[in-house]
Amino acid sequence: MEYKDYYQILGVDKSATSDEIKKAYRRLARKHHPDVNPNDAQAEARFKEINEAYEVLRDSEKRSKYDRLGANWQQYQQSGGDARGFDWSQWFSGEGARAGGQRVYTDYGDLNDLFGQGGYSDFFQRIFGGQGGWSAAGPTAGRDAELEVEITLEEAYRGATRILQVGDRRLEVKIPVGVDTGSRVRIAGEGYPGAQGGRQGDLFLIVRVVPHDRFKREGNDLHLTLPVDLYTMVLGGEVVVTTLKGRVSLRIPAGTRTGQSFRLRGQGMPQLRQGDRLGDLYVEVSPIIPANLTEREHDLFAELAALRGNRDKQSNS
Repeated sequence: MEYKDYYQILGVDKSATSDEIKKAYRRLARKHHPDVNPNDAQAEARFKEINEAYEVLRDSEKRSKYDRLGANWQQYQQSGGDARGFDWSQWFSGEGARAGGQRVYTDYGDLNDLFGQGGYSDFFQRIFGGQGGWSAAGPTAGRDAELEVEITLEEAYRGATRILQVGDRRLEVKIPVGVDTGSRVRIAGEGYPGAQGGRQGDLFLIVRVVPHDRFKREGNDLHLTLPVDLYTMVLGGEVVVTTLKGRVSLRIPAGTRTGQSFRLRGQGMPQLRQGDRLGDLYVEVSPIIPANLTEREHDLFAELAALRGNRDKQSNS
């Protein structure tokens, strides 16, 4: 029986952190997912391998046992590849101890929920149990599932609804206001089935908010660069700002400088789980330089420049 190098399958070092393992898994799972590669047997086999490797390495206890097996793999092979002939007593550190005359092993979930019978490799089944391996001592909760969803900034502001196809189920899920990229939305009981009557796992939606063409988000605050005509910045006046909430007026004082920022309270993003608390909108003004001047306009600007130059000379003398 072939030894499965789960670290190599995920492309990580044996010293990889949990976050590094999760990141590698997500990247590879997206690339080889059957929905992305329909009717591709090679991609499906790779996807099974990736999920099996993550099933072991994502959990510190399973990973520790797997690492210890690696050091004793030669002994295991000498037993003829028969799990019953291998000295598990040292490797399992307790789980392999006898309980009432029976060896007790932990069930690690069921990849067959993803691919039907034969979801796990022979290696996994011999070592960890599963279909054709040892049965669990009791009910085991199903694994949690993750699914990435993309939403717009407007949807993050107002909340959104998505219809998702999860296996053979269609789910209508609500995404709350205030979510940001990386937010996790829990849908209870919609993950993988449990074993031997164990509860079903949960589904977690991993949110990605698509970058906006006008607003830049920092926490619950928004930032906007607003073009304002030169005359308003010099003489002062009011401009209209279109926010996610609606249109509001902004007073521009005379002599406003390029890059000056104005704060509009409560015009930012709602706070997650506290939608009545809103961030602020910071409006940075940028002058619109007039183009295609008429001869008269050009003369007026030249006259203004001359007047301004004479004043500056007088103030410096």
